[in-house]
Parts: sequence; C-alpha cells; structure tokens
Amino acid sequence: MSNENHLVQVVKEETKGEQWSNKLDFIFTMIGSLVGLGNVWRFPYLCYKNGGGAFLIPYFMFVLFCGIPLIFLELAVGQFTGQGGITCWTKMCPLFTGVGIGGIVCLSLSVVYYIVIMAWALFYLAYSFTNDLPWATCNHTWNTPTCLADTVTCNFTPGGNGTNYYNYTSPATEFWERKVLSISGGIDEVGELKWDLMLCLLAVWIILWVCLFKGVKTSGKIVYFTATFPLVILFILLVRGVTLPNAIYGIKYYLYPNLKRLGDAQVWLDAGTQVIFSNFIAFSMLPSLGSYNEYNYNCYKLQMQQHRVPFLTGIGIISFGIGLTMVTEGGMYVFQLFDYYAVSGACLLWLTFFESIAIGWLYGANKFYNALEDMIGFRPNPWMKLCWKFLTPTLCMGTLIYLLVDFKPLFYNGYEYPQWAQGVGWCLALASMLCVPLYALLRLLLADGPLYMRLKLLLKPEHDDLETWSRLRRGLPVVVTPDAQSNISSTDFKLTAL
Repeated sequence: MSNENHLVQVVKEETKGEQWSNKLDFIFTMIGSLVGLGNVWRFPYLCYKNGGGAFLIPYFMFVLFCGIPLIFLELAVGQFTGQGGITCWTKMCPLFTGVGIGGIVCLSLSVVYYIVIMAWALFYLAYSFTNDLPWATCNHTWNTPTCLADTVTCNFTPGGNGTNYYNYTSPATEFWERKVLSISGGIDEVGELKWDLMLCLLAVWIILWVCLFKGVKTSGKIVYFTATFPLVILFILLVRGVTLPNAIYGIKYYLYPNLKRLGDAQVWLDAGTQVIFSNFIAFSMLPSLGSYNEYNYNCYKLQMQQHRVPFLTGIGIISFGIGLTMVTEGGMYVFQLFDYYAVSGACLLWLTFFESIAIGWLYGANKFYNALEDMIGFRPNPWMKLCWKFLTPTLCMGTLIYLLVDFKPLFYNGYEYPQWAQGVGWCLALASMLCVPLYALLRLLLADGPLYMRLKLLLKPEHDDLETWSRLRRGLPVVVTPDAQSNISSTDFKLTAL
C-alpha cells in the first residue's frame, strides 16, 4: 500500500465518529432538551415574581440577542469541529477551552440538584394514584389545625364576617412543605433522610442511566416520547387552566405589567437565566449534540424552526451524594443554594460572554461565516454575526455588572442564609466561572516562547485553512507537505506511523 493510500485510510479512521441514526433522532433530541419542567413551572413563577407582563420585555430581548444566536452558534461549532463541548473550543480557540470546562461544571452541578425535581414529580405521580388525594384534604398526620380544604366560602377580606382565609393554609401547601419537604428551621438543621423521596431519586437516576448508557443510539429513540409528552401535558394544562372558574382574572393578574420592576437587576438576571438555562446554552451540551451531525447538515434551518418550541411553551398561559442531602428535612435550603449560586445567571452570562467573544472576535465572525457557507451551502442571516460580535456580549456583560452592583444575598421564605452558607454558594458559582481565566493562565504558563508568541499560538485554531478542515470532516484525503505537516494535530493523524 502506498503512503498516499495509507494516509487516506488514516484520515477516514480518525475522522469517523458516532452519528445520529437519522435526522429525526437529532430533531427530537433537540426538542426534548429544550422543553421540560422549566417551561411548566419556572417561567410562570418568574413572570409572576418579576412584574407579570413587564417580564416579557427583558425575556424577549434575551431571546433575540442571546437565545437564538447562541443556540445556533453552539450547534454549528459542534458540527463544524465534530467534537464535544470541551474539545470543540480547543480546536476553535485553545485559550478559551475553559468555556467548555466551565459549562461541564455547570451541567454537573445542575444535574445533581435539578434531578431532585424529577424525584418530586415522581413522588407526586405515585400519590396521584390514591383514592384520597393527600393534597386535597386535611385529615392526614402532617396537617395542622390551621389547614383548611374548603376555601370557596371563605371571606378573603380580613375582618369580615366569614372565615379569615389569611389565618389558614391549604392542604396542598401543607402536603408540599410538611409531607414532601418536611422543611426544617434552617440549612444547618439537616434532619433525617426521607426514605420515600430517596427511593424516588434512585428510580430517576436508574431511568436516566437506562436512557443514556448506549449513547445516541438509544437516547435518540427514547426521546421520541420524552420530547412529545411534555408538549401534550402543556396543552392539557393550558386547556384545563383557561376553563377554570374566574380563570380570566388569574390570567390578567399573572400578565399585568408592573413596569417599575424593570429597574431591578434581578428581573433582568432572571430573564437571561430562564432563556439560557431552559435552552441549555453554555452547558457544553449543544456542541455535543451538533457534533453527531453530518458535516453538511442544515442546522441553521432546524434551529430557526425549532427555537419557537421552548419560547412559545415558556410563555404559555399556565399559571400553575448532594441529591440525597436534598431529600432530607434541610433539603429545600440546599436546593435553593444550588439554584441561586451554582447554576445562577451570573455563571451562565459569564460563559456566554466568552463564547461570543471567542467566535465573534478571536476566531472571527466573518471567518466562521465562511465555514458555515462551506457546511450548509449559504451564509446565514447577518443578524447572527451582529449578535455574536456586539449585542450578545454587551447584553450579557451589562446584565452581569448590573447584578454585581445590585447584588442581594439569598433569602428563602423569609429565611436569611448564614454567612458560611453564602460563602459555600459563591464557591459553587466560582467553580465554573474561574475555569475560563484559570485555564487560560495555565496554558500561557505552560507554553514555550515569548508571551506574545504564546498568545498567538493559543488564539490560533487547529487548522487555519478552511479547505483542510472541511476535507478532514468529510473524511477526504489531505495532502500533507512538510510545511503543512506542522499545522496538523497529532490527534487527527498518526504521522509517526507513515
């Protein structure tokens, strides 16, 4: 066999990777990753909390300037490089590989606490099969004398002739706080392990493992159900919600705009967090999903059609080792600590800022548009380029600075977290945020040569030549000359074997 043939064979072996069985696997996986419980309960809660209809103003700003451009950016980077959430940045801009590492840290921290929500959902599902729904009546061991099941005839005006509703609690509230959570007096009161919740948590982890242990070959099929089922539930909840008595008043109260809230930094942070978190931006997941696509797959068309799913379901009028710690009686306090710090808007805004800088400026938006044209056959709307270079980093960093200036410590139901707990929270946040500068500093220190040469080397993509990169991704032969050989990574070629 000649050296040329040997080279072709090596290129094909090295560029061959796992791919989706068919296009529908990828489409449904994307829908499944973008639609979940966050669309059912988190968005309505944030909208109600942050000024009703006024919350939609910063929300849609983040949708247009961050959500749509960054989803496409991450998918395209993964598809272009054929690499996962960390190594894709190594190939595009090695100095910013910490972006991918930080995303993995965020994803790991989110999994260990967000899966507790799945355990709660399974817990409720199990109890929903009982004849006497425990959240409908007050005759259970966990109920208090102030529990009141029938609030229809109550007088909602304090001091009226009827029962003062404000002195009572609903059975649904008591089931949640006293049965499910058994909420303690503070984060330092861990309490006993709740075995029923622990078994639900274990069951959810087992289900997750079964779905993922064979990679995209199995997850791509299972997601046919997990992607469509939430949409069915959302539609059922929508129909049921709007047909309840006096539903129109609840909808008006839910969406009534309180424009004064727009001056609060937390409102903008919550809007950005919801857009980024619910679409898994900056979690290093979307590049991995994109890497399983063929090089010429039209990810732009898919993204422009699919981005409507999470955003439309999100604004639907529906007003209704660590994991084990969260299924104890101090559990909700730990959950809130993770939600407020570990996967906070500050972490996600920080990572998305560096993502847009890495592609928009360091790799170059124009250069990446050339790569996109080679991949999908046309140049996308210039809006994407404008966002990557200017609008996305400005909005992300502006909101982050505003947050730090107007920062408020974590409170939960009137409970003020002690200083040590706040410190633990900041450590969780910095665990992902510091990945970017620390990794860049480490690479600079370990590189050889003058500082400017180190920077030049670490800001340079693996292959400056688009044709070389394109042929590698297509599995086509690449002519290796002595001059070009030094620019080709040993991870792509086993040159020593030639």
